Amino acid sequence: MREMRLHKRELHDPEAIKEILEECDVVRIGARDAEGMFIIPVNYGYDFSMSGEAMKLVLFIHGAGEGRKADAFAAFPDVAVEMDCRHGIITGDYTCSYSYSYRSIMGNGTVSRVDDRQEKIYGLTKIMEHMAPGAKIEFSPEALERTAVFCIEVEHFTAKERKRKQF
Repeated sequence: MREMRLHKRELHDPEAIKEILEECDVVRIGARDAEGMFIIPVNYGYDFSMSGEAMKLVLFIHGAGEGRKADAFAAFPDVAVEMDCRHGIITGDYTCSYSYSYRSIMGNGTVSRVDDRQEKIYGLTKIMEHMAPGAKIEFSPEALERTAVFCIEVEHFTAKERKRKQF
């Protein structure tokens, strides 16, 4: 993979990366199909872990079991992911010196549909825990039947931060 151009902004601390995963509400998924490329903004749940020096990230999303998104994932499972948070304007001394503060994660992975009932419950639980911490989690058989759950094994990702200027 290509190295990040501005190394000073890259985050390597697992705790900082977990903060980004917690703070962001939406992951944008870059996908493709026979019609071309498109972006899918969705809520998500996640598993994030360390194995030695290696970080492992798995994202869970849900939606309809048919339609453009589901068809694209089945035909072309390679996807790109992006999420960002802590947005803010950084003012400058002149027009083109303005910038933006943020934290982000970008990466590439492989998406697959989760068909096993227990794995679907696990993925949906991860989504609920992320999006509605503390909410009662209970899935009816009908909801499990009609809801598609997808798992994205993020094979490579980077995290980045542009801080606001401190005065």
